[in-house]
Amino acid sequence: MSNLSTTDYTYMNLALRLAAQGLYTTQPNPRVGCVIVRDHQIVGQGAHLKAGEPHAEVFALRQAGELAHDADIYVTLEPCSHFGKTPPCVQAVIAAKPKRVIIAMQDPNPLVAGRGVDALRAQGIEVVVGLLGQEASVLNAGFVSRMMHGMPYVRSKIGASLDGRTALSNGKSQWITGEAARQDVQHWRAQSCAILTGIGTVLADNPSMTVRLDPTSRQPLRVVVDSHLQMPLDCKMLAPPLLAQSPVLIAYAEDAQQHSAALMNQGAELICLPNNECRVDLQKLLLELAQRGVNEVLVEAGQGLNGALLNANLIDEFVFYYAPKLMGSAAHGMFAMPEFTAMQQVPELHILDVRQMGVDIRVRAKPVVHRA
Repeated sequence: MSNLSTTDYTYMNLALRLAAQGLYTTQPNPRVGCVIVRDHQIVGQGAHLKAGEPHAEVFALRQAGELAHDADIYVTLEPCSHFGKTPPCVQAVIAAKPKRVIIAMQDPNPLVAGRGVDALRAQGIEVVVGLLGQEASVLNAGFVSRMMHGMPYVRSKIGASLDGRTALSNGKSQWITGEAARQDVQHWRAQSCAILTGIGTVLADNPSMTVRLDPTSRQPLRVVVDSHLQMPLDCKMLAPPLLAQSPVLIAYAEDAQQHSAALMNQGAELICLPNNECRVDLQKLLLELAQRGVNEVLVEAGQGLNGALLNANLIDEFVFYYAPKLMGSAAHGMFAMPEFTAMQQVPELHILDVRQMGVDIRVRAKPVVHRA
């Protein structure tokens, strides 16, 4: 990419900002932006904002019209080459006869990756791939994970005291963090396709697990890991007005109390996914969510579910909110984990970002994966 200029980076940055407009709304589709430039002037731009609606390239090409001929097209994701809910964008791009197409990242779907690029090059159009590709991949981390691995991107949000405690010994945890941190969590919820919690959190806190941003155009699926079906019928998550906006999926392993019929009558959906220990098989649950088009999962749970996910290497990213409080050794920790006897056994994290959120500190981190 040595032939690229600083203006190429500028226009791709703009395309990425356009793509980010769909942060809360494009699921299950990726977030994509497109900018068309001719003679150093922007003649068209667009973003994909909702599944079933035109893609970013179509909006930009409509705006540019005949000015797209011999222009440079900057797009954050390889133009699609297959029929879905909309026709393949690559044909519309070819018809516009641009001079260059600069693509941030290839389509992560192994079945179609590169086909759009090949179709463009077959028509004699210059194609450059990889400009700000990492930024484009981060913007679509969930879509990339689902396409390449058949799994959603799992992000665990944990609010804790400075000594790493998430609830008092009696289970009370509202509120450890301040208003700014809680408002920030709403944005993570809004960009997620599903919110995952455990029955322990439901019984202790009776949360709604909804997005409370104004305006909110989409509520995520709410998923509860409830191995033995202890979900109370009168909990907030099963309130009929909320269920109408945001469905609830309960994953369980056994129904010894014959509680499933009542929960389904209430409006919840149930799925039985037992493992050998008569608990919910978390990997199968995540695979099921991916099959349903879930790109990103936000985990809001206690030490039990967080520990089980961590032990199974199913968490892609942590978002820790540390409050300037000390809760003591009797309070609950972040993760239920086996005792370690050597430092080599301790999970390591790579810090992505640290910033102040009101009185609290937010730390984003990813698990370090050691390759054999």
